[in-house]
Amino acid sequence: MVIVMAPEAQPSDVDAVVDRVESAGGQAFVSRGVHRVIIGLVGDVDAFDTLNLPAMRGVHDVTRISTSYKLVSREHHPDRSVVHVRGVPIGPDTVTLIAGPCAVETPEQTLAAARMAQSAGATLLRGGAFKPRTSPYAFQGLGELGLKILSDVREETGLPVVTEVVGAHEVDMVAEYADMLQVGTRNMQNFTLLQSVGAAGRPVMLKRGLNATIEEWLMAAEYIAQRGNLDIVLCERGIRTFETATRNTLDVSAVPVAQQLSHLPVIVDPSHSGGRRDLVLPLVRAGIVAGADGVIVDVHPRPDVALCDGPQALVHEDLADLARTVEDLAVYMGRGTPVRRLRRAS
Repeated sequence: MVIVMAPEAQPSDVDAVVDRVESAGGQAFVSRGVHRVIIGLVGDVDAFDTLNLPAMRGVHDVTRISTSYKLVSREHHPDRSVVHVRGVPIGPDTVTLIAGPCAVETPEQTLAAARMAQSAGATLLRGGAFKPRTSPYAFQGLGELGLKILSDVREETGLPVVTEVVGAHEVDMVAEYADMLQVGTRNMQNFTLLQSVGAAGRPVMLKRGLNATIEEWLMAAEYIAQRGNLDIVLCERGIRTFETATRNTLDVSAVPVAQQLSHLPVIVDPSHSGGRRDLVLPLVRAGIVAGADGVIVDVHPRPDVALCDGPQALVHEDLADLARTVEDLAVYMGRGTPVRRLRRAS
């Protein structure tokens, strides 16, 4: 069950609802959005019906939700959401391009990759300062130094920063530098981390786990929403299957399914799914035509010497095709791009 409070509801009204629910043996999770407060209830729904919650002061609506992911479900939020990252929209009316180096290596490499991203029409810069790797001997990222480099590049280019956080104890530090926090595939069910990013006050990109079902993915998003943050973007980045011809299998069917079940925006990651430069643009096309609200890709000025995932990074020769692909397919799908919106406004 979900309670939507009226915009004029006072904190005392919210507290009164929570107290009444908890007195009946239930749990109440308060999500404080920009315009109103939403309270998700867990417990005996039939018992909640006896509490006369709709009549309480400040309550706008009370809805029964059959799914376990109450806050991110379209049952209580039928219109699809738009998430803004420092003014850049990600949602059903746009196709947003996020691009940059998989890993931050040097200031020069990061700035060059950011310039490449901008030339392709990217409006958000991705870059990893912390890199959780399968091998403990692989490059693990520059840590806070990498965050400082991303911050400097943001000042130089104006591109808001999307970067991964790998531990709950690092959330506050990363949030000081980043405009959007990314939870990677290996951490999709790191519930302590999900709760921490949910309380950090930054938009969150949640990548689907390698072996996760769509329901498990949405339940992970619910952990974030439960801490008061509904600015969540789901990222389908490829799942592990029996196929070995690609690094992972991009599940394009997950895009419309997740959009039917949840109001959250859904984007795709063709770089980490295909794992090869020649597969990135075909998978970009597949993702956008399937209805993705955006794509996130790797670019690198010199992938032959990249410290992380060089084989999948796009190079200068690919950028014109990438820009044309995103722009043309956005039009085909009846959408715009954030870049086009900025051009019209200027």
